[in-house]
Amino acid sequence: MARSTMGLLVLLLLGLASWATDRGSLAGEARPDWPFFALCMDTHDARQRSLGEQAAMLNELGYDGAGHLWLDNLPERIRTLDESGLALHQVYMRVDLDKSPHYDRRLATVLPLLKGRPTMLAVLFYGGKPSDEALDPAAVDILREIADAAAKHDVRVVLYPHANAWLERVEDSLRLIEKCDRPNLGVMFNLCHWLAVDREENLEPLLERAKPRLWAVSLHGADRAAEVQAKTGQWIQPLDQGTFDVAGLLKILRRLDYRGPIGLQCYGIPGDAREHLQRSMAAWRKLNAEREGL
Repeated sequence: MARSTMGLLVLLLLGLASWATDRGSLAGEARPDWPFFALCMDTHDARQRSLGEQAAMLNELGYDGAGHLWLDNLPERIRTLDESGLALHQVYMRVDLDKSPHYDRRLATVLPLLKGRPTMLAVLFYGGKPSDEALDPAAVDILREIADAAAKHDVRVVLYPHANAWLERVEDSLRLIEKCDRPNLGVMFNLCHWLAVDREENLEPLLERAKPRLWAVSLHGADRAAEVQAKTGQWIQPLDQGTFDVAGLLKILRRLDYRGPIGLQCYGIPGDAREHLQRSMAAWRKLNAEREGL
């Protein structure tokens, strides 16, 4: 009798373990744990914090890391993030199609610093009318050069669509990626720049199309696209403000099984960065608690 009871108990425990494993797998598919980092949190910070102070603040508030704007002071950014146990998720650089050289040649010394890290090189393109395909051949040559240099250090490159730039839309990025034919090229979806140029009904089909090369996303609080474009709404805000449905965006990303990092866009938000970063982290945790059904 005791042996029979023990056998039933073992079977029950095995069944529970299998159920938990299956549930965990399903949960992993439905509720990915996105690394959450901050970008441009220093451009308008009233406190003008040093890089070390920024890293300590982000660590204290619960962020997973930071993005770094342009190539200046990059070794110090890496060092201070390392000291705080945080990751450098992205480094942003600019390409100008109408200038020579087209981009900052310090890139050759920067790329070795990124090897072995999760850091992506995020590239913005300027120097032409937005989405002008006549400039594609020149852009492809430059982008292949950057992608090949990055590949030598196992660095991925994402195209960063920016409103009013030549590379303005996600569709522009996907077109260039196809023409470049480089495996380390992907695209970043930036909520603020998408709100400025597109309609909300296009969001899910666009992300669906971008899915195979969608490697990074940035978001923030904002008003609806129509309001932003009509200049009757607010654009980049802390995550706890605005009428745009951020939860709906995250739902789409979960459905698409998006597994990359998510950046909090802070450009132009005035005041003490700590205050709005703290508010945005609270909103982020609430969004994630709601998706978990807590």
